[in-house]
Amino acid sequence: MNLDALRSERRKWLGWKNIAPLRTLLDALPEIETTCQFTDVITVSGEIDAALSKQIYETAMALRPWRKGPFQLFDTYIDSEWNSALKYNLLSPHFDLKGKRVADVGCNNGYYMFRMLSQQPEKIVGFDPSPLFLTQFDFVNHFIKSDICYELLGIEHLAFYEEKFDTVFCLGVLYHRSDPVSALKSLKKGMVKGGELYLDTFMIDGDEEVALTPHKTYSKIPNIYFVPTIPALKNWCYRAGFSQVEVLEITKTTPDEQRKTDWIEGESLENFLDPNNPDLTVEGYPAPKRLYIRAVL
Repeated sequence: MNLDALRSERRKWLGWKNIAPLRTLLDALPEIETTCQFTDVITVSGEIDAALSKQIYETAMALRPWRKGPFQLFDTYIDSEWNSALKYNLLSPHFDLKGKRVADVGCNNGYYMFRMLSQQPEKIVGFDPSPLFLTQFDFVNHFIKSDICYELLGIEHLAFYEEKFDTVFCLGVLYHRSDPVSALKSLKKGMVKGGELYLDTFMIDGDEEVALTPHKTYSKIPNIYFVPTIPALKNWCYRAGFSQVEVLEITKTTPDEQRKTDWIEGESLENFLDPNNPDLTVEGYPAPKRLYIRAVL
């Protein structure tokens, strides 16, 4: 696979009629000195005047919806739909990225990658084929000035990437894949021997090696294909070639983690659950519960 040709083709996506005006807004941002903190709220601070403060706020609003965060960019607080700090803080005690080559597959706007900077990895590469998410990343990184590499590529391209990774994150992606075992194989092919995969996905309770296959939607999400039990997910990993699978955590999605804010457009968790029974989705399936695993190659 010629990734350079694919990269060139996908860079053209930044000229789409809904993306090009956003890129123009980014081009208008001045270069300024900043101080950054990579804690629960990724914070960028520095000396700016009222006009620039307004420009930053208006640019951030134009880039909605913000799914991951939160970010504090000078006077602008981006209160994202997901409080992504909860997921990062759940996983962070389980990994050490110092000196590692790290991939974040399905990296969205880069929140998790920015958080990873404090651990001093050798390299961070994000994979996500969304020109909007790349534009959000570029907006934040304009002020942070990190050397994170963001690729407009997907999980299926990891096997062909020019280098292999010590640690791979794949958070909230697997249930969007119609062939989860093939997706796990693609992740495996992007890793060094002994590499670690950190993955989270929707799950259902049960001891059998089975998966829920939603008819049309799950929590109003149309592209959810399989929601496995823990034994089923473990079997997928073993079939993909991983040697060890460790369950790190199981959490139920709550409004503390996902909710509607002024920084998104449309519905959120409260609209996805049965109004008479929050333990069920609007379709009658078990309400979203997430399984976090560490798999070793």
